[in-house]
Amino acid sequence: MTLFRAALVLGLLSAVGPFAIDMYLPAMPAIATALDADVAAVQWTLTAYFVAFGLSQLVYGPWADQVGRKTPLYVGITIFIAGSIGCALAPSIVALAAFRFLQGLGGAVLMVVPRAVIRDMHTGTQATKLMAMVMLVISVSPMLAPLAGSGMIAFGSWRLIFWALAAAAILSLFITAKALPETLAPENRVPVNVRSLLRGGRVLLTDPIFMGLTFIGGFGFASFMVFIASAAFVYTDQFGLTPLGFSIAFAINAVGFFGASQAAGPLGEKYGILPVMRWAVIGFATFTIGLFALIQLGYVSLPLVVMGLFLANACLGLIIPTTMVMALDNHGDIAGLASSLGGTLQMLTGGVMVVFTGMFFDGTAAPMVGAIAACAVLALVLALRTFVQMGRTPAGTA
Repeated sequence: MTLFRAALVLGLLSAVGPFAIDMYLPAMPAIATALDADVAAVQWTLTAYFVAFGLSQLVYGPWADQVGRKTPLYVGITIFIAGSIGCALAPSIVALAAFRFLQGLGGAVLMVVPRAVIRDMHTGTQATKLMAMVMLVISVSPMLAPLAGSGMIAFGSWRLIFWALAAAAILSLFITAKALPETLAPENRVPVNVRSLLRGGRVLLTDPIFMGLTFIGGFGFASFMVFIASAAFVYTDQFGLTPLGFSIAFAINAVGFFGASQAAGPLGEKYGILPVMRWAVIGFATFTIGLFALIQLGYVSLPLVVMGLFLANACLGLIIPTTMVMALDNHGDIAGLASSLGGTLQMLTGGVMVVFTGMFFDGTAAPMVGAIAACAVLALVLALRTFVQMGRTPAGTA
């Protein structure tokens, strides 16, 4: 499979999960009204998705190491379809949260398995290039999904969003069956038992480089989750945007991330992965702290918030794909477990940050940007320590 074909197939599969989030965002205020729920309750439907998404990765990773990559995809996508149909029919906010949880249980497979497939095929800068190309395909989600969601709200109901997600998942089943080869040879499969899981988990949890890279990316991802959970209310309530206006503002913020992610591989080859990551983490912290300081001083406006988050997310575009692939580089024999454990830790970190932000959220930009800046500071502290450790190993000089 060529690099381009692999990126297209894996990108289309991986995009279903982000679509389940991004199409839904413009509908959050409408859902609150339709189901007579407050902001916190609607945010919990997002948190339920993320928690299930994170926890179920612990199952899909080891399972994919044992039976290959395709069987877990079939099962997970089927669960996602059932959850999507349930969301479309949900009569209450509690039912919606429950079916979002089910949707997350299935959607996680589309995070774990593509990352493991990438590790099956490549390592180092080649893997970073492929991950960046996959993210380029995924980038249609933050640009088109909110617009599609707002269009469905305008011409129908927020429930149409979930029927569309069910249809997209059915298409993913077809892509898995017809276009994705099995990349894990039978002789490389690892039997799953409690002893092997505990042994593999112990290896990963005691590897400071794996854990450091996981949480650097985790706090970066958490900042994006905070933005996702809060932006619809900030942009519509504080700045008065329509669902369409919010979709455009959200797309601008997301373009920074996915645009920069395409430079991660070439910059890593030219300047070295560690220097690029170091400057990206510093930039992420600088832009978010600066934006939060300006807001606290009273300089708050829609262009300022959009531009500040655009610059911060551009830095994230260099951090997240690189940390994802580098964390797996030294664990090819348990790539599925490493991918799932890393994804779980990152999702749970993001879920905790969303809940924490919700305790202080008042519909304005200040709590949202403050939480994002806190994530950036934590990522910077971890990066400074982890990069020193990586510099002492041959892998760290890649």
